[in-house]
Amino acid sequence: MTIDITGVPAERILFCPSPLAELANAVHVLAEPGHHPGHHAWATATTAALEPELADRLLEADFMWRSTRSDFLLPARPRETLADELDDLDRMDDETFVRAALEISCSPRSVRGDIPSPLVDEGARRRALDLAAARGPRQAAFAERMIAAPTATRAWIRRLLEDCDEAFFADAWRRIRVQLAADARHKTELMRHKGLAEALADASGALTLEEDGDGTRIVVDKLMEARADARAGALTLVPSAFGRPHLIAVYSPGWQPVIMYPAASREVGGLETVETVQLRLDALAHPVRMRMCRSLARGPYSTSELADAYGITAPEVSRHLAVLRRAGLLTTRRRGRYVLHQLDFSVVVRLGSDFLESVLR
Repeated sequence: MTIDITGVPAERILFCPSPLAELANAVHVLAEPGHHPGHHAWATATTAALEPELADRLLEADFMWRSTRSDFLLPARPRETLADELDDLDRMDDETFVRAALEISCSPRSVRGDIPSPLVDEGARRRALDLAAARGPRQAAFAERMIAAPTATRAWIRRLLEDCDEAFFADAWRRIRVQLAADARHKTELMRHKGLAEALADASGALTLEEDGDGTRIVVDKLMEARADARAGALTLVPSAFGRPHLIAVYSPGWQPVIMYPAASREVGGLETVETVQLRLDALAHPVRMRMCRSLARGPYSTSELADAYGITAPEVSRHLAVLRRAGLLTTRRRGRYVLHQLDFSVVVRLGSDFLESVLR
């Protein structure tokens, strides 16, 4: 996805932590602990200590942060305290708030700003409720409640977030806010002295800056296609401790673009592009290459040895090896007049333990 920042001055590009965004990340960790093995101990202890009533309310509203985040949970203008950011939400009009909430429960198309609001249009209301019902009874009930009583439901959401702050988040925020503030300062200094491209690269290997005759864009390397425009406003980049490994961007029309990135993100071995991952998965999708990997995982093989083992010609083996090599899955070394090939475990292990275990089985 791309964010157009053509002509946006450096002073309107802000690196800043947000307590509301981090609270949203924390409740996401509780809803999807499998996404965040590094926070397993925290999630287990926090879940065990939750009052049942609060746990039930979190479950009731978790569609707003389970798979992704409602846009209002990533503030474009972060404040010093959670209370200040919740006050900003209170100042948001009902239609904007409801659209942002229902975008997650229903569908982005059903709540875009260029179609009637479900708060005032009966057809849009039925469409939103039908889409929410397809996601399950909890989403359907919450969508109906949000449309019927938006002001009361917003107050309910605020109380829920305040109760989460009191129950577990305030302690966590005291521990991590210094780290997040330091990360934001470091990125700001990098941008000031070395430019935005350096600051983006330091935030995540999935963020790059493109400049050409058509303007300046930030490219976010994700398995999605979307465009956002910051030219008339600003861009906010929010560091997160609980958010790793997610990289989240607000791109909906009418909202200021916001990027949430893992603070001090330094993945072992570097972060691969989506294109590289796709290349590797495509290379492994062929059944012959998959079977070859079983041999190559156990030791070095020459082309002729693989041809004999799998009953195919040496040129066929060479073509399959070339695909695996282009994908970066092999190491090669010469032994006399033979070239030996072997699976590169440092690369393969990052594709997933299930694949590695299957070829070693």
